[in-house]
Amino acid sequence: MSFTDLLLSRRSVTANDLIEPGPNEDQLTTILQAAHRVPDHKKLGPWRFIVFQGDARRSFGNTLRDIFAQDNPDASEKLLEFEQQRFTRAPLVIAVISSPVEEPKAPEWEQVLSAGAACQNILLAATAMGFGSQWLTEWYAFHSKVDAALELKPSEKVAGYMYIGSFASPPTERNRPSLEERISFWK
Repeated sequence: MSFTDLLLSRRSVTANDLIEPGPNEDQLTTILQAAHRVPDHKKLGPWRFIVFQGDARRSFGNTLRDIFAQDNPDASEKLLEFEQQRFTRAPLVIAVISSPVEEPKAPEWEQVLSAGAACQNILLAATAMGFGSQWLTEWYAFHSKVDAALELKPSEKVAGYMYIGSFASPPTERNRPSLEERISFWK
């Protein structure tokens, strides 16, 4: 498959449809190296990665369950179990952390976009290796107690949780917004 074909055929595979096996150690290293190669004004590296695999997924799931239970004391046991199992939906989850630094010649907005580009490169690298992936930002991407559990600095935010694994059946095409309606040409 050409790189252009890869770009035009990349699809998200929902986290619930991701199965074992996930990337091995060498594949994970390559995925993270691809994320590390994004445009980065002033070479600041305004992002970092937290990898969840194996039992770490269950352990962090316990954290999510506890935080959700504190915020929702009337939550059913079934809902708490769902929250606890969020990170076990895929063999690998990578939290991409936007970590901007003070640099007058590299505005924070550019640094945030660089973290988003790191997310996209993770998806592309996973797809190129034959894996399915999904970029999610659910409630736990925006929760101060989760940020504290991840030991985020005050300036840091979760850019996304990248779920990666194999898939039993190929992803289907979805409706997309009209490209033509989003293009204009300066006259």
